[in-house]
Amino acid sequence: MSLKAGIVGLPNVGKSTLFNAITKKNILAANYPFATIDPNVGVVTVPDSRLEFLENLYHPKSLVPTTFEFTDIAGLVKGASKGEGLGNKFLSHIREVDAIVEVVRCFKEENIIHVEGGVDPIRDIEIINLELILADLEIIENRIEKIAKKAETTKDKIALKEIEILNKAKEALLENKALRLIDFEEEELLILKPFHFITLKPLIYAANILEDDIALGENEYTKKVSEYASKENAGVITMCAKIESELVELESEDKIAFLNDLGIASSGLDKLIFATYDLLGLQTFFTVGSDEVRAWTFKKGMNAKKCAGLIHSDIERGFIKAEIMKFNDLEELKDEKKVQESGKLNLEGKDYTMQDGDIVYFRFNV
Repeated sequence: MSLKAGIVGLPNVGKSTLFNAITKKNILAANYPFATIDPNVGVVTVPDSRLEFLENLYHPKSLVPTTFEFTDIAGLVKGASKGEGLGNKFLSHIREVDAIVEVVRCFKEENIIHVEGGVDPIRDIEIINLELILADLEIIENRIEKIAKKAETTKDKIALKEIEILNKAKEALLENKALRLIDFEEEELLILKPFHFITLKPLIYAANILEDDIALGENEYTKKVSEYASKENAGVITMCAKIESELVELESEDKIAFLNDLGIASSGLDKLIFATYDLLGLQTFFTVGSDEVRAWTFKKGMNAKKCAGLIHSDIERGFIKAEIMKFNDLEELKDEKKVQESGKLNLEGKDYTMQDGDIVYFRFNV
């Protein structure tokens, strides 16, 4: 399952520094707008302590963690929806991601210029959000213009329904509301899905601070971002991108010591990865054995048969049953046989809703 989270923001807010830290890639992070011109994609490992336990228990030849992609997209400027800066090229890249991480500059630093002339996180957020709204609005208006006359003439029910839903979305956007904040019905979302509207995507804010503010975890700017985000039901992760880029270069013990010196328990990156994983509605199941222990990403609510298809289409097609152990049971009993003897190894059918931490063996026949 290939899912992407796009990192967006104004130029020089710390996007590329953050991306470097996340993916350990050395992309250009220069102190001027548009240092990142083409989207950079990196595969991110989701930290999961359960894998360490499973590795020690099964001693597999290979260990495969679950992952998803972060995409770093060139900095947005005011007027992007009208072609300013990188304009539509930037916006088209955002449409390709599943969720948005909006990096907001929450620090003063004279040596790092701000494209708007000074630090104001709410202004920055509103610049970006307005451009995304205008971009979605343009798509809606073009689509309505294209099909409205034909729909009225032919009275085609499908086209008329589409126009009705698009007008509902248009009305929200004209009121400066992101589409993710509108209560659409399931049928309406299916109609909107092919358009890949940017403001319909789930979003989380990454408030980028200086090292001096790490111990407190907030400052005057992050408080404003948190207040703004609460009105949108959006999450906020506070982090220092510069420090995160230093942390990823350290070995595990040195990293722990560095975090202790900073007065924090875990890195901002780990928090962001977990939050984004959750934002995308993702969970993890495991397959285990002496050859391989592997974590698999699936969407919350997926059934056993659909999850079998994540491994191979033949397993989904020939699905018979799924043998399920709960990770917590295996961790407690430390032996598959003991789990089975205790009656905690369950045989589930195709409609079983997979749960985070399920350890599964799929029975199938093709």
